[in-house]
Amino acid sequence: MSSYLLQVGYTPEAWSAMIQSPQDRASAIKAPVEKLGGKVERFWLSFGDYDIVGIIEMPDSVSAAAFSMAIAAGGACRTVRTTPLLSATEGIEAMKKAATCGYQPVTRSAKAGH
Repeated sequence: MSSYLLQVGYTPEAWSAMIQSPQDRASAIKAPVEKLGGKVERFWLSFGDYDIVGIIEMPDSVSAAAFSMAIAAGGACRTVRTTPLLSATEGIEAMKKAATCGYQPVTRSAKAGH
C-alpha cells in the first residue's frame, strides 16, 4: 500500500456546523477509505492553510484520487490536497533511477547556441 498526505481546509459553513455539533472527522472518513481498500493512519487538527492534516494508506493512486474527489465534491471543504509519500527506500530507488535516466539540464552553452 502507498501512503498519502491529506490536507483539508474547511469552509466557514463546515466550521459553523462542527462548532454547533463537534465531531471527529477522522472517524467519519474511516469507512469510505476502507471501502476503497485503504486505511486511515492518523489525523490532526492544524493551524494555517489547512485545518486537518492526515496520513492515509491506499492501494493505488486511482483509489487515493477517488477519495480526494469524493471529499472535494462534498462541498464542506474549500481545499483538498492529496500528496503521494515515498518511503526512504522508495526515495533512494527514485534517486538511483534519476541518476541513470539520461536527463540533461539546460546549460549556458545550450542557450548560447539557440
